[in-house]
Amino acid sequence: MIETMQADRTGIGALTAGMLLLGLLWLGPLPALARGSFTMHMVLHLTVMLVAAPLLAFALVRLVRIRPRGGWLILGLAGAAAEMAVVWGWHVPRLHQAAMRYPAAFALQQASFLLAGLLVWLPGFAGSGRRAAGAAALTMAASFAHMSMLGVLLTTAPRLIYGASGGDTAFGLSPLDDQRLGGVLMAVAGGLPYMLGGMYFAARFLSEE
Repeated sequence: MIETMQADRTGIGALTAGMLLLGLLWLGPLPALARGSFTMHMVLHLTVMLVAAPLLAFALVRLVRIRPRGGWLILGLAGAAAEMAVVWGWHVPRLHQAAMRYPAAFALQQASFLLAGLLVWLPGFAGSGRRAAGAAALTMAASFAHMSMLGVLLTTAPRLIYGASGGDTAFGLSPLDDQRLGGVLMAVAGGLPYMLGGMYFAARFLSEE
């Protein structure tokens, strides 16, 4: 259930910042760079999910009241499962290449990244009390596990998974090293925010009555 709330300056500010960031990400040079560089793809992917999505999730809970019918645990676990399906699915080589070649597939990819990110961050921002904190901690732990796992797999892959695109790679790296750098970003920059978030919400769960 969603109910509108009185206008909140903090929520409006976060909404504005999130929308401006998405505009810079999607209308700036990153999409073109991502077509040639897996590292630039990962920068775009992680910024959408780990910066823009939390900003918009925070804005959403300041502007509307969300009461999930199944409870925060169901919403959180569903969000983590959706995020895993979206992230791993779009890194299947054929789907990844389709998103790099076709504007419609790219738009669908980015929209699904944003929606999955929103679902993961909502329980922690929207809920109060031990149940919401526990749901957020479990959601963050699940997201940390699968993001880090995929990042490690990409980093340690002995061969090129996605094939050379013919574009410029990041920092003049070879395509394989560019893929590995993207994997490092996913494992570290993608996993760390979820790990820290999980620790925070776990501490809140233990401290609240």
